[in-house]
Amino acid sequence: MTDKPALLEISDLKKHYPVRSGILRRKVGTVHAVDGVSFAVGVGETLGLVGESGCGKSTVARSILRLVEPTGGSIRLNGLDITHLGKADLRPHRRAMQIVFQDPFASLNPRMTAGDIVGEPLIVHGLATGNAKRVRVAELFEQVGLRPDQMQNYPHQFSGGQRQRICIARALSLGPSLIVCDEPVSALDVSIQAQVINLLIDLQRKHQFSYLFIAHDLAVVAHISHRVAVMYLGRIVEIAEKRELFANPRHPYTQALLASVPVANPKTRRLAPLIDGDVPSPINPPPGCAFHTRCRYAMERCRVETPGLADVGAQHQVACWLNEGTGRALA
Repeated sequence: MTDKPALLEISDLKKHYPVRSGILRRKVGTVHAVDGVSFAVGVGETLGLVGESGCGKSTVARSILRLVEPTGGSIRLNGLDITHLGKADLRPHRRAMQIVFQDPFASLNPRMTAGDIVGEPLIVHGLATGNAKRVRVAELFEQVGLRPDQMQNYPHQFSGGQRQRICIARALSLGPSLIVCDEPVSALDVSIQAQVINLLIDLQRKHQFSYLFIAHDLAVVAHISHRVAVMYLGRIVEIAEKRELFANPRHPYTQALLASVPVANPKTRRLAPLIDGDVPSPINPPPGCAFHTRCRYAMERCRVETPGLADVGAQHQVACWLNEGTGRALA
């Protein structure tokens, strides 16, 4: 848990998708995209969410924002449960939650100018129109490193990094307290990634909002995050303060993720050998610990009992039977 006042609290969040087949579209299975995720994000904090493709990170993000309806669990924003609010009741709270999508071109309307894209939320929520809207949009453009005279340009007239800056300006337009960044730099060149990440950090320092930052690149996560949560097959398997997680990974999957990061020096000691095999199907997840099919430390207990997150240190939780007490997973 975070030591800062909680802005967002997620408890046992689940999202299951039915699998249908045949002419009658009968249900033949269930995809367990998110299967019992719990965490909190403090005020002004960045929580990094990492894991392999298909582990459920983006589904968690979309469920929190109610872009997809969760199957179970609860979502609390500023202490208020918004899990089951209707559209009308949820609308005022949407101003506090915004998202920056992965693809900065697909998430922008090609028929609208950049200024209209950024200003549209102001109109939708009745915050500004006419000249007041133009002034506000110009301010937002300057905040994200764009020129006000670019407000009349269309998305195809911008580079990838500039498009993502437009997406960030749109997210900022309503003054949110939480911004969900769903792999916001994975589609950008490395040099541009650094600029966008530094922009996000500067904006957070200025406005004190919180980030849920989803990414594959552990170096990016280490740079921007205060705490890091590791997901595997729809569940969080480890969550800790950033420095603690990178210096003292306790779950075998976290160790494997860190060991897979390329290093310039071939003599550098790896944390653990890379794991083998593929991620099991979320339609038919294995019993017990979902990672036991790829874990070299798996015991019989791992195959039949599902471990929950347990404290192994200050603000450090791990879901692994090998970490009971003070034991370490890595020999």
